[in-house]
Amino acid sequence: MPRFSIVIAAYRVQGYLRACLDSALNQSFRDIEVVAVDDCSPDFCGAIIDEYAARDSRVVTVHQPVNSGPGHARNAGVERATGDYLLFLDGDDTLAPGTLQGLANRLQLTEDPDILYFDHVRTYWTGRRDRSLFGDLLASAGTDVFSILERPEFLRLFAMSSNRVYHRGFYTRHGFAFSEGIYEDALLSYITMLTARRIACVDLVGLEYRQRRTGASTRSPGEEHFAIFRQYARLFAFLDGNPHLEPLRPALFERAVSHFLFCLGNPARVAKRDRARYFRQAVDWYQDHLPARFTPPPEDSARFNALARGYFALYRAREFPVRYGKALRRLKRTVRRPLAARAKRLLYQFHLRLPIDEDLAVYSAYWNRGVLCNPAAIYYKARELAPHVQGVWVVRQSEVANLPEDVPYVVPGTRAYYRVVARAKYLINNVNFPNDLVKRPGTFHVQTLHGTPLKSMGLDQQHYPASGGGMSFRNLLRRVDRWDIVLSSNQHSSEIWERVYPSSYTLLETGYPRNDVLFTSTTDDVARIRAELGIPPHRAAILYAPTLRDYEPGFTPRLNLARLARALSPDSVLLVRAHYSYGIRPELAELQEAGVVIDVSRHPSVEELLLASDALITDYSSIMFDYAILNRPIVIHADDWDVYRATRGVYFDLLSGKPGETPGAVARTEDELIAVFHEGRWNDAEAAALRAAFRERFCRFDDGRAAERVVRALMPCELPEEPDGPEGPDEGRGGGQVGYQGGHEGQGQTPWETTAPPPQAAAPTQAPQPLNG
Repeated sequence: MPRFSIVIAAYRVQGYLRACLDSALNQSFRDIEVVAVDDCSPDFCGAIIDEYAARDSRVVTVHQPVNSGPGHARNAGVERATGDYLLFLDGDDTLAPGTLQGLANRLQLTEDPDILYFDHVRTYWTGRRDRSLFGDLLASAGTDVFSILERPEFLRLFAMSSNRVYHRGFYTRHGFAFSEGIYEDALLSYITMLTARRIACVDLVGLEYRQRRTGASTRSPGEEHFAIFRQYARLFAFLDGNPHLEPLRPALFERAVSHFLFCLGNPARVAKRDRARYFRQAVDWYQDHLPARFTPPPEDSARFNALARGYFALYRAREFPVRYGKALRRLKRTVRRPLAARAKRLLYQFHLRLPIDEDLAVYSAYWNRGVLCNPAAIYYKARELAPHVQGVWVVRQSEVANLPEDVPYVVPGTRAYYRVVARAKYLINNVNFPNDLVKRPGTFHVQTLHGTPLKSMGLDQQHYPASGGGMSFRNLLRRVDRWDIVLSSNQHSSEIWERVYPSSYTLLETGYPRNDVLFTSTTDDVARIRAELGIPPHRAAILYAPTLRDYEPGFTPRLNLARLARALSPDSVLLVRAHYSYGIRPELAELQEAGVVIDVSRHPSVEELLLASDALITDYSSIMFDYAILNRPIVIHADDWDVYRATRGVYFDLLSGKPGETPGAVARTEDELIAVFHEGRWNDAEAAALRAAFRERFCRFDDGRAAERVVRALMPCELPEEPDGPEGPDEGRGGGQVGYQGGHEGQGQTPWETTAPPPQAAAPTQAPQPLNG
C-alpha cells in the first residue's frame, strides 16, 4: 500500500499534463501511486496518461466514458486509489520539489491526522509567482493536532481541493465525494474540515497553483457560476444536521458571502449582463441563511449591508471607488508626483539635521533585492554579537513578500526610508547606495562587494566600452568616496580594489562573510537544501553557472543543456543558474518541466546552491572563487574566451593551466566538456592539484569567521571574542580595530569535500515585518 495516492483529473490540459505528472513522479519521496483520470478529454490527455503508465508502474489509468466534470473525475480516481493518503491535483497544477517528503515527515510527526493542510503559490502565465496569504496561519499551528471547533480561525484557509491531503480511511469511512458543478471543492473542503477530529498543518509551499490565461473554468463567465449558491446551501444543510457545529455558523456564513461577493466583482466569473440577477440570488441566499446576531466583517461591511438590504444600486455605489480608483490614482500621480518628490527631499534634509542614531544599521544587497550575500551574513552576526544595534533592510516592493521572518525593512522612496538612511550610524551594501544619499560625518559606510575579480572592474572598465561605456565614472568615484570600509576576500582582490576604486577607505581583509556558511553548515543542512531543490537522493548534482555577457543583450545558453544533461552520468543531475540580471528564462522553465534540468536561477541563496552541488561548471563567473572553498571539482567551459577577454578585460589567464590561475579542467567546446566528464579529467589528480593551488591563492582569508570579524571591527559587541584554539587568536586580529589586515594562514580541509547524504525537506520562510514610520 503506497503512502500517497495522487488523484489527477485531466480535461483539456494537454499542454500542462506532462509537467503535472512529472512533478508527482519525480518527487524524492517515491512511495506513491498516481491515479490519472482522463475525463474523456478531446485532446491528447488520454494518450499522455497511457504513455506515462507504460513506463512507470506507479501510474494507474482511468478513462471516463463521458465527460463528467472534475468532481466526478476525482471520485472515479478515489475508487481506484489504495494509498494511505489522498492528494488531489488538477492536470494543470504541479507539486513543488520535495513536497511529498515534507508532507510525509509532518504526517509521521503528527501521527497520521485526518487532514494535513499545506501552503501554495500561484503561478501566472507571465512568469509571476504569488505566495498565498495563509503562510502565517499555517505556521501558527506548529505541530499541534486539533479540531476546527478548537481552532475556528482555520476556516479562513483557501477552500480548494489541492492544498491538503486526506487520510483515505477517514475520507471513505464518511462517504465523502465531490458534487457536480463548479465550486464543488469549496463544499467538500468545508464539510471535511467540519468532520475531522484530527487536523494538522505544515507551512510548506507544496502546490504550484497555475493561473492560466485562458481555459480555466473559473475564468469563463456563464450560468455555471450560479452553482455556487447550491453548493453553499448544501453546506448549511450539513450544519443543520450537526447541531454541535452551531458555533461555527456565523464564520461559515461570512466565508460564503465573501465568496459570492468575490465572484460578483470578477468579470471573468460573472458577466456584466448577469450581475443584477446574480446579486438577487445572493440576496435571497443571504436572507435565507442569515445567522442570529451576525455582524458583518468591518473591512467589508458596506458590501454586506448592500446584500442585507437587497439594493443592487447601493452595492454599485460602494463599488465606484474600486472600479474607478485606478484612473483617479493615475490622475493624482500626474499632479502630485513633482510635489511629492520635493516633499521627500525636504523630509530627507530634515532628518539629516537630527542626531545620528548610534544603534541603527541600514543594509542593502544587489540593488535592494533582499536579505542576501555579505550584508546578510553581517546582519545576522550583528544580531548575535551586537543585539542593541537595530538592523533595517532597504528592499524593493516586489521583493517584500520573499523576505525572511522578523526582518525589519523599508521600501525605497518612502518616508521610513528617508528617515533611516539619514540617521543610521552604519550603512552596509554590496553594491552602492543611490547617488543622492548624503555621507554624514560620524557614519560608517561599508562596501562589502560581492565577488573576486577576474573581469575588469571600476576604473579599469574605461578601457572596455562594452562593459563600461554607459557608466559615469565621475559618479562612480563620488560613490566610492562615501566608503569607509571595503571588504576583501584575498590578496588579489585587495590589490585590484585599491587600484580601481581609489579613495581613502580602510581595506578590511576578513574574507567574505557570505562564505562563512560553507564552513559552518552541517550534514543535515546540506540534506535539507538538496531536498528543497529536488535533487534525488544519492545523485551527484552538477551546477552550471555561467556569468553575464556584456556584449550580448540577454541570456543565451552557451551549451546544449539537454545534450549535456544526457551525456552526464545517469547518477547525476544538472542544476542551471542563469545570471540574476537576465530575469526569468522560459527556455529553462521548459527544460525543467521536461525533467531535463533543475532551474535554480531564481533560488535566493547562491551559498545554498554551492553546498548542494558536487561539482561546478562555469565560465568566468566569480562563483568559482567561492566554490573553491569547498574543495570540490571545478570545470571551466570557455567557448568565447577570446571575445570575452577583448570586450570585458581580465586580470589573469584563466585558461593558462598554471597553478593559481586555472581551477581545474578546461574545455573550449561542448564536445570537449563532455569528454572531460567521460574521461574523468574533471576530478583526476591533475584537477585536484590545480584546485588546491587556486584555493590557496584565493581562499586564504576565509575560515568561517569573516562576519564576526566585520562586526567586531565595526560595532561595540556585547559578547566577548572566543579564542580560536589553544594557540589563541590569529595575529593581527583584535579588539574591533577597523584596520585589521590579518588573514587565515592554513585552511586545511573544509567539512564539505564529499557528496552530500540523502536530503530532507526544508521549511519555507515566514512573512516579513515592516518597519513603521
